Amino acid sequence: MLKSLRKKKTAKRIWIILIILILPAFVFWGFGSFMRSKEEITYAGKIFGKKVTLLEYRDTLEAVKNQAIIQFGDELSEIEKRLNLESLVWDRLVLLAEAKERKINVTDQEVIGLIKGYPFFQAKKGQFDNQIYSQMLQYVFRAQPRIFEEQTRSTLMLSKLYKEVTGNLNLSEEEIKKGYQKLNEQINLYYIASLPSDFIKGITATDEEIRDYFIKNSLQFKQPLSFNIEYISLASEDKNGAAIKAQIKLLALRLTKKEDFTKAAGELNLQVKETGLFNQTDPVPGIGWSPQILVLLSKLKIGEYAPPIYMDKYYYILRLKEKKEPYIPDFQTIKDRIKEVFIKDAARKIAQQKIEDCLKELKTAYKTNPKSIDFYRIAKIYGLKSDSTQPFRYGSYIEGIGASDNFFTAAVGLKEDDISGLIEMPSGFYIIKLKSKIPVDEKKFTEEEPEFAKKLLLQKKEEYFSRFLEDLKRKAQLSRY
Repeated sequence: MLKSLRKKKTAKRIWIILIILILPAFVFWGFGSFMRSKEEITYAGKIFGKKVTLLEYRDTLEAVKNQAIIQFGDELSEIEKRLNLESLVWDRLVLLAEAKERKINVTDQEVIGLIKGYPFFQAKKGQFDNQIYSQMLQYVFRAQPRIFEEQTRSTLMLSKLYKEVTGNLNLSEEEIKKGYQKLNEQINLYYIASLPSDFIKGITATDEEIRDYFIKNSLQFKQPLSFNIEYISLASEDKNGAAIKAQIKLLALRLTKKEDFTKAAGELNLQVKETGLFNQTDPVPGIGWSPQILVLLSKLKIGEYAPPIYMDKYYYILRLKEKKEPYIPDFQTIKDRIKEVFIKDAARKIAQQKIEDCLKELKTAYKTNPKSIDFYRIAKIYGLKSDSTQPFRYGSYIEGIGASDNFFTAAVGLKEDDISGLIEMPSGFYIIKLKSKIPVDEKKFTEEEPEFAKKLLLQKKEEYFSRFLEDLKRKAQLSRY
């Protein structure tokens, strides 16, 4: 479509090192859907009442991968572990549907301009180089020019949608000042801590108490969906490796004819391994953590094969041998675990009651004379710990306590001698009192305000667009096959 870009004169040959990135798990839908029903082979899901074909899903998956390469570069191999590819694909499909509904268009010239502007397609002196472009598409993005250019068009549509949705957002002077104070003001606190770990030693539990706790809280011990799979793995540095790929295709073809997995694999000198039962929330034994594999397994029936997968330099063919639905274990089987949870829960209740009683006394003393409150003395009466923090900022770590966000949020509104309400943290329960504040440097704020305001506005837009997307997905009534 964009012939003018592809026909550009080739500059002098430039030798470059192409960084071949490790891509997330890649499902070969072309020959991998051999055990799916006709409906599943044709469609991946439905949005806004319209079916999404597997071809659309696959193309969008490739667009998501290539956008990740552009965005993260050689850091992708680490970041990809935190990416939920399936979710990103459906987000993109929903947003593109909305962009088309709004009649957002992108011209060829806009596509050309963006591609020419990418530095990794440029030679020295910042000039677009057709040879570099062709090599990068072949070895890094693994896409034909026409496909890559249409992916770029879609990305530009999403960019225009983002601007249309967030374009009217602005910041008031008060928002900027409060945002700057939140990140730069420092606070120092007195605190009282009631930690469940301090009360565990004195707690005992009878069999009757443990059984009663189990009856009332049985869902807490529910085991997740679990699988047992048979699989073969075949190492390959490159997912385009002809010999290895041919071997995988041959095995996949034989399995479509319902040949025995172990026999067919053995005749191709491949070993079938078995994982044993593992939870849906755990890594796959022998393979590792893979959300993509777990999603595929959840859609299989016992005896069915997942499409061949290329992941972390290995090909995989998987067969679901056993699936165990979520269940609640027998009491005797997990009795020791129930006892441990019961004791921890009892300790937390004691800790909460102690600090609630302490808070009542502090409030009574506050009404009488706020300045006469002795934080340390009252804490000691209730057998609770008390101390003070070093100055800290929002988002920092408080030694011995943890993340400061809850503390900072509660402390911001406190005046001198004020007592906070109860603050619940993973480690326990706290009451705080303001010790001192280190205000922001007004001169520094004036100097940094323009740049800070830009970043704060970008954050506001991203949060707004994220809420917009969530609302859009609800309206889309997304269903996945």
